[in-house]
Amino acid sequence: MHPPLPFSARAARILREKVGMAPGHVAYGMRASYGMTHVTPDHITAWERGLAVPDAHELTALAGALWCAPRDLMGAPRTLREHRIARGVAPEDVARATGLTLNAYLSMEETGRWTGGRRESALLGVVLGLPPRALLAITGGEEELARLLTEAVSTRWQAHIREIADLLSLERRDLKSTLRAMHDEYQTLMAATLSRAGGAASGENGRRYLDEIVHHFWTRYENR
Repeated sequence: MHPPLPFSARAARILREKVGMAPGHVAYGMRASYGMTHVTPDHITAWERGLAVPDAHELTALAGALWCAPRDLMGAPRTLREHRIARGVAPEDVARATGLTLNAYLSMEETGRWTGGRRESALLGVVLGLPPRALLAITGGEEELARLLTEAVSTRWQAHIREIADLLSLERRDLKSTLRAMHDEYQTLMAATLSRAGGAASGENGRRYLDEIVHHFWTRYENR
């Protein structure tokens, strides 16, 4: 059983009003063009008021009736399934693009656990148009990223740039300034810990920095 989709009631209402359609017109479009024979104007009103949430098929049909993309009706996607629905891509197309069997791909959606390798992960990012941060969250690589970043800021960041670039499917040149800045920041914290003025507070700051290192990385990388 999948959790409710991150549906935006406000976006649904604004988009309907923008195209000048009444709830009845939207419901008719969903029935006539997408076979949603059960949908009535009351469904549209309930969705727009946040009293109910459309399922995946209803959301796709609603987007079609409103002449928009499914992602325009959604909040931030969280899971593999939600990212696929937001992009309006069929499971068969994702499976074909990543070289997986349909059953294997659907199993990953159902369990919420991505088991593809680096190549499949990179292809998944392409077919779903995923930014590196979302792709890493979906494919379960955040723990590995935290390990590599911890080693990079603790030792020589240059020695880890290739592994980090490969993990994130990014160019090494795009990571240099971020890793250099994080290394300098962490080393400054550790230097303060060793000084008389630093003390326990600086040591705690260093530990907190490592605990939140993935967050620090994305913040710096996305704002570089």
